[in-house]
Amino acid sequence: MLSFLARRLLQLLPLLLGISIMVFLLFQVIPGDPVEILLGVRGTPEMKERLSVEFGLDQPLAKRLVIFLGQLARGNLGTSFQYKKPVWEVIRAVLPQTLLLAGTAVILAALLGITVGIASAAWRQSWLDYLLTGLSLAAISVPVFWLGFQLQLYLGLRLGLFPISGGGGGINLILPTLALAPGSAGLFARLTRSTMLEVLNQDYIRTAKAKGINRLRVLQKHALKNAFIPIITVIGLSFGDLITGALLVEVIFARPGLGRLLVDAIKARDYPLIQGIVLLVALGYALVNLTVDLLYAYLNPQVRYD
Repeated sequence: MLSFLARRLLQLLPLLLGISIMVFLLFQVIPGDPVEILLGVRGTPEMKERLSVEFGLDQPLAKRLVIFLGQLARGNLGTSFQYKKPVWEVIRAVLPQTLLLAGTAVILAALLGITVGIASAAWRQSWLDYLLTGLSLAAISVPVFWLGFQLQLYLGLRLGLFPISGGGGGINLILPTLALAPGSAGLFARLTRSTMLEVLNQDYIRTAKAKGINRLRVLQKHALKNAFIPIITVIGLSFGDLITGALLVEVIFARPGLGRLLVDAIKARDYPLIQGIVLLVALGYALVNLTVDLLYAYLNPQVRYD
């Protein structure tokens, strides 16, 4: 297990290096000068030249890339053009808000999706199965931004039940979570239903039923545990998707987080901050996938990593 973990962590290095180079080069060729954006029309040529030297934009592209990779190797993401602070300090200030939203959404999506999937499989080809399957497909199909606007309009503005903007947890977290969770919940429900139906057709399930074991106990102890590995895989991958989805939801609901920070950074052409956010999201994807792989051995004792 330790050797497997070490190999996977080493494999992250070339992945992050490739992403770093691509992101760096991409934002060097897009239109827009961060110096002109920061100074505006009142900036003098002397001020622009001074900021260009301060940001290192006066250096050739190859040299800037070498400097960037050297800083990254030391764990330094650079200094934000806008905030004049280290990029990690800027990200660290809002990262908990994004993790809170994504974590709450994945928990809600998993609870709803797995419950709906089990119910659909247990009562397959019944009116309940058709209803839940239709709702799952609808949840997958609804765009996050459209659902967010509808929740703001009806539950926020017209009924006044929840605030439509603002950060933090509690009541301010309800509408963003309801906008973000349904798509993943529908996906979890569909996968849970299909894997449960496959498991329920196995001989050992029929044997358990023949012994007179309670139906709920058969579903919980025998069927769900053996169907859980593919579900865990999708939940892990969806957590990464929910992080990126949270970026959009944060903009819609005006929540402080990586989403609004990324939008502001793109508008200002704050290259170091953009690169830091993209690298952090990529690292999050990779670590979630690694965690899912490690969970396999816990859920299925037959899985071994040499």
